[in-house]
Amino acid sequence: MDAVLKVVEQVNGKVNNFVWGIPMLVLLVGTGVLMTLLTRGFQVSHIRHWFENTVGAIFKNKHVTAHTGKEDRSISQFQSLCTALAATIGTGNIAGVASAIVSGGPGAIFWMWIVAIFGMMTNFSENVLGIYYRRKNSAGEWSGGAMYYLRDGLGGFRGCKNIGKVLALLFSIFCVLASFGIGNMSQINSIATNMKSAFRIPNWVTGALLMIIAALVIVGGLKRIAAVTEKLVPVMAVAYVVGALILVILNAGNIAPAFASIFKGAFAMKAVGGGIVGSGVKAAVTWGMKRGVFSNEAGLGSSVMVHSNSNVKEPVTQGMWGIFEVFADTLVVCTLTALAVLTSGLVDLNTGAMLTSTEKTAMVAEAFSLEFGAFGSAFIAVAILLFAFSTVLGWSHYGTKAFEYLFGTKATMFYKIIFVVFIMVGATMQLDLAWDLSDTFNGLMAIPNLIGVVALSGLVRRITKNYIDRTLKGKDVAPMYSAFEDIQQEEMRS
Repeated sequence: MDAVLKVVEQVNGKVNNFVWGIPMLVLLVGTGVLMTLLTRGFQVSHIRHWFENTVGAIFKNKHVTAHTGKEDRSISQFQSLCTALAATIGTGNIAGVASAIVSGGPGAIFWMWIVAIFGMMTNFSENVLGIYYRRKNSAGEWSGGAMYYLRDGLGGFRGCKNIGKVLALLFSIFCVLASFGIGNMSQINSIATNMKSAFRIPNWVTGALLMIIAALVIVGGLKRIAAVTEKLVPVMAVAYVVGALILVILNAGNIAPAFASIFKGAFAMKAVGGGIVGSGVKAAVTWGMKRGVFSNEAGLGSSVMVHSNSNVKEPVTQGMWGIFEVFADTLVVCTLTALAVLTSGLVDLNTGAMLTSTEKTAMVAEAFSLEFGAFGSAFIAVAILLFAFSTVLGWSHYGTKAFEYLFGTKATMFYKIIFVVFIMVGATMQLDLAWDLSDTFNGLMAIPNLIGVVALSGLVRRITKNYIDRTLKGKDVAPMYSAFEDIQQEEMRS
């Protein structure tokens, strides 16, 4: 078994280095920049509008949170957000941020922010295209995602029919594989490691318990997953944000130096004491972007698969939820985690050197335990348990939709069973390999998706302009709800 793992690790290392080379990072950030330019900086120029129509609408518009009827296989906008956040707010927000600081220095956080700011519009575009090209499956459930806008959108261009089909097929395969990495093994491994560290619970016991709980939820389908995540996500996110805020406030004197180390490290500038913050620009950029993508998943084309199940009819409305998703995940939760670590004294803010030998996953727990004692490490262990397990639930749906595209709706039960079994594998496997596999599958999954978004960028611009003209400027123009005439007419009648 060790020999097999060693071979897998070597092969994965070579693929990982190829996938996460400079061209990939340029494509990733470049797509966000392109969409920002084409929509005239929608995430900034219309910040008030998308805030009011996302988190603000939760308190003003009952339709946003109202559950759909038993016969309706779609879910509410709020449920789609919670399920998407369940998948994105995971170990990337805790262990991933610590990993970025260890491997890329404090400067990696700056590049994580850059990925998030432009990633908002990548996620926006994915959701717009997801709603525009979605179809209903044989069970009456919406099916949307990169595979559909690659096949029907990109594939609709002259001479691109086969290219669209091939890219859709590759995306689906990579998504299924990624669901076992980013969405299962790496998450479960972090849970098991932290539960053993905090409570002395053996990894296999954690794995067995999570297998049982996951099976009860996942086999029940999207509505059961959404019902769980809409209750779990708000509670866990608020609790963690409050805890991190308290920790940062207790170390308020280090907040300014922490930000200084982030900006200096991002460009490898000389620190006051003559050292170099972080481990160089290349490491800071690479690790910041890798961990940023792992955290908010903008560019992967993953969360669009659950956003497409929303009962919304406006593509741009669901796109705005995508903007908020990235904002909440990276600019709020990840930033607080980074500040909690950097202000705790575990990192030399002058040179970027680590002042602890604690492994990456447990670094945040150590930061909390310095102020809160045993309660701090226990708090992080429980936070990782909730964050990571909710990610498993969200990603089980992503993998299910990709598997459905490949093999049909009836075959998805087989996937769900295998997915649940792999929870035990994740609980007992080597941590570094789990993270490396996740990075590789993330990159492979992002490539066809980003090609699709770039190819259809003009369409996203037109749909966005159409929405702005109708809702903000009051122009009398026909709405753009769907690429398919039957769905377009149905949505216009509703």
